[in-house]
Amino acid sequence: MAAPGPAESGQPAESGQPAESGRPNWPGASNALGSEPSAYLRQHADNPVFWRPFGDEAFAFAAERDVPVFLSIGYAACHWCHVMAHESFEDQETADYLNAHFVPVKVDREERPDVDSVYMAATQAISGEGGWPMSVFLTPDGLAFHAGTYFPPIPLPGRPSFRNVLEAVHEAWLERRDAVEQNARGLAANMADAHFAGVVRLDGPPEMLEASLLPEAVALLARSEDPDAGGFGSAPKFPPSAVLEFLIRHAAAPSDTALAARDMAARGLAGMARSALRDQLDGGFARYSVTADWSVPHFEKMLYDNAQLLRVYAHWARLGGNGVFPAGEAASVASRCADWMLGSLKLSNGALASSLDADTVVGGVHHEGATYLWTPESLVDALGADDAEAVATMMNVGAEGTVSELGSPLHPGRALTDAESRLWERVRPVLLASRNVRNQPARDDKVVAGWNGLAMPALAEAGAILDRPDLVAAAEAVAEYLADVHWNSASQVLVRVSHDSRARGIGGLLEDYAFCADGLLALYGVTGATRWYRFAEELILAACSRFVENGKLADSAGESAQVFNAQGQQTALDPFDNATPSGAAGFAGALLSFAAYSGSHEHRLMAGNILGLLPPLATRAPRVAGWLLATAQAALAGPVEAAVAGPDSPLLRELHTALLKSPSPGLVIAVKMDDGAFPAGEVEVPLLLHRSGAPDGSAQVYLCRDMVCERPLGDVAAVQSRLASMAAGD
Repeated sequence: MAAPGPAESGQPAESGQPAESGRPNWPGASNALGSEPSAYLRQHADNPVFWRPFGDEAFAFAAERDVPVFLSIGYAACHWCHVMAHESFEDQETADYLNAHFVPVKVDREERPDVDSVYMAATQAISGEGGWPMSVFLTPDGLAFHAGTYFPPIPLPGRPSFRNVLEAVHEAWLERRDAVEQNARGLAANMADAHFAGVVRLDGPPEMLEASLLPEAVALLARSEDPDAGGFGSAPKFPPSAVLEFLIRHAAAPSDTALAARDMAARGLAGMARSALRDQLDGGFARYSVTADWSVPHFEKMLYDNAQLLRVYAHWARLGGNGVFPAGEAASVASRCADWMLGSLKLSNGALASSLDADTVVGGVHHEGATYLWTPESLVDALGADDAEAVATMMNVGAEGTVSELGSPLHPGRALTDAESRLWERVRPVLLASRNVRNQPARDDKVVAGWNGLAMPALAEAGAILDRPDLVAAAEAVAEYLADVHWNSASQVLVRVSHDSRARGIGGLLEDYAFCADGLLALYGVTGATRWYRFAEELILAACSRFVENGKLADSAGESAQVFNAQGQQTALDPFDNATPSGAAGFAGALLSFAAYSGSHEHRLMAGNILGLLPPLATRAPRVAGWLLATAQAALAGPVEAAVAGPDSPLLRELHTALLKSPSPGLVIAVKMDDGAFPAGEVEVPLLLHRSGAPDGSAQVYLCRDMVCERPLGDVAAVQSRLASMAAGD
């Protein structure tokens, strides 16, 4: 066993003498987060803990001092991250011990999802749980050997105190180093084996996609559905956005399970829309609910959740809804969600910020959800006694708060009656104005490329479906920002994060390239602006170069030696959806759409290879394969390719609008105006080659599969009828 370094005894590394205060004074003995752009890291810049950002320098310093790394991972909007920071990281005695015996490293999981992903897998393997804040102890070469999530300041039943954990880890490092390092190497090897199931080879022919997988997935999803509250599983309950997209697409294609898919989607969408998960005043959705009936949310509001939910509610409205959840109600939910995104997250540069905090700071103290909570008394103050009593009954606000003593969130938990709807529309602006004068949660202004990529198709498609050109314009502003700030055309690298219109940090992960490319293709379909198609093409070609090595697909380009070590010296691919679709699933969807526009057989085969991940997931764990299932539904439909050509005219616009409002799964749309009225690029999109208006000069639509087109149609009703029959397999 190696002899303990000087730091283990609390002595400075250089002088061999303790500081006068008894606290470490080696070079670098200070908190290094003050100049970091991450809002989460800056939240910890005043801690007495000597935090360092993740990187080679921090691990080299740990090796020099011969001490472990304490890795703490969280994000700016995280409630329990704030709790642990206040209880432990702001405590001088705890900080002194942590500084003396470890190199503390802080990571924003939203900036470094590659770091978060590998150490989350290690944490789950070690402790059987996962979540944030994540607390992981590493060797100086990045191997995890002990981990957990939140640790309290004093022991609780089944959970040691943070100080207990620090002391136990320090003792093990000193007394049982060989065993610690051997266990760490064994864990890394096991993680490498676990990732083997997610290997995707893109250099061979894909297996045939069996259509029977999708009905099997619907049947399996039904077994885990909560038919009363909607959604899947029990508490805590998260919005199943990718699964809902699959169910909506499946419902649009006639089959024996289409009605079951429609009903499941309706119950999930209605349950969330009428619950406390959705802010009934401003329309934004919270991250998750701690109760199965969606009545007590965790209040952070994330761009990625709201972007995905905006898209699925708009798609449900486009599908036509049903009696459980009418299309008109879905359209209203989508519209207000979009308004919230643009009102609360849109930055002056056109991009969208990451999140709003779960907590509101009142009097210097963090209170979870304080901005959003109401008591009967606060309703009286805002509305007067009569309306307050009716609203309290309608929105489940009682004398005892359901979240804290500060009150309860407003939520009906059911469909409102016509009379209640009229009351709500009258009082909602008054309540919102009253709430707006309260302290508000902090906003994390960092721009994440992939999350803005998710927002692009949501805004563009919702704008087309809801007849709101302002949303389409917002989607284009996002695309402009990504092109100007995040994309380096010279190096062909998409940077993951920017702050204050400056890209900083690592190159994007597979999910960033995939979500942005998918969003740009959807934006092209809505606007006809060829530049967005070309930008998407650049991203897809760059992703193929960056994330495919020796025929295998990976989630990241391996920018961190520590992450590479921790996953057993292998590049890894996680095939499972989480809060967002997996990078692999997102890339499959983008490749499939791109192949439909470009006619590229190579990229269609690549999409098929990724869909090879689906069979075991569809039949065992469809809840984590929603986007693969949605992409498979599009692939089995063709996907149908629609080329609209002709002079700028009311007919052409009617045909284009009819296509945009079609629920045909995976439909891709290209528009070509013979007089050039639509924005045009330098090179024509391949799907539009040799497409033109009718001989009489009117517009027409070519409906195609794999670039093989049927006789063009020049009538909206005929186009709609043919799309319906193609969805049915004709």
